[in-house]
Amino acid sequence: MIKVNLLPHRKTKRASSSAPTRDLWIGGGGLALAAAGVFLVLHRPMSTQIDALATTNEELAADNAAKQRDLKDFPNLKASAVALRERTAAIEKLVQAKAVPAHLMQELGNILTPGGAITMSKEMETLVGTNGDPNKRFLPDWDPKHVWITKFTEKDGTFQLTGGAQSDPDVIQLAKRMQASLYFYDVSPQGGQRMADKESNISYFEFSITGKVVY
Repeated sequence: MIKVNLLPHRKTKRASSSAPTRDLWIGGGGLALAAAGVFLVLHRPMSTQIDALATTNEELAADNAAKQRDLKDFPNLKASAVALRERTAAIEKLVQAKAVPAHLMQELGNILTPGGAITMSKEMETLVGTNGDPNKRFLPDWDPKHVWITKFTEKDGTFQLTGGAQSDPDVIQLAKRMQASLYFYDVSPQGGQRMADKESNISYFEFSITGKVVY
C-alpha cells in the first residue's frame, strides 16, 4: 500500500548568524570592564602613591638644601661658642677668687716661686705663649729670686707692692706675671732708682708696682 503524506513539509531552520557577533560584543565588554577594574583598583592608587612620593622627595631635597645653607656658618658659630665658654669659665674663677682675699697672697707666692703655677685663663695662656703677644709674653726661665718684696698694701681693690730687684728687667718680668694672673689686673710697674745696701754695699734696683685685685 502506498501512503501519501498530505501534511505540509517543514523546512529546517538555519542557525542565526547574529549569535557569534553578540558573543563577541559581550566578551569584549567583559574585558573592557576587567581592564577598567584593574585600572581603578591597582594602577590608579599606585600612580597616586608614586606622585605623592615624588612630591615628598622634592620637599625633602628642598629642606636638605636649606639646612646645608644654614650649616655654612657652623664652624664660626662653634668657635664663638668655645670662646664664650672660656670667658664664662674665667669669670667664674674671678667670682670664686673674690670671696677669699688669702688667695691673692697665695697667688703672689706662686709667682715668686721658681716654677710656680700662675692661675691664667685659656686666652691669657695663648697670649703669653711662644706665638702670643710680645707685650704680654714673659720669660719662662726667669728666676724670681732676683726680686724681693718689702711691702704689700691693698685698699678698696687697689694694691701697691714695693721691693727690690737686681735689675729693671726683673721688675718687668714680675709685673708681666702679675698681669697674666686672674687675681691681678691693670698692673703697672713704677720707676725707681738704684740703691746701695749700707751693710753689704751691694747695688740693687728699688721698684714699685701698682694695680687692682680681685677678691
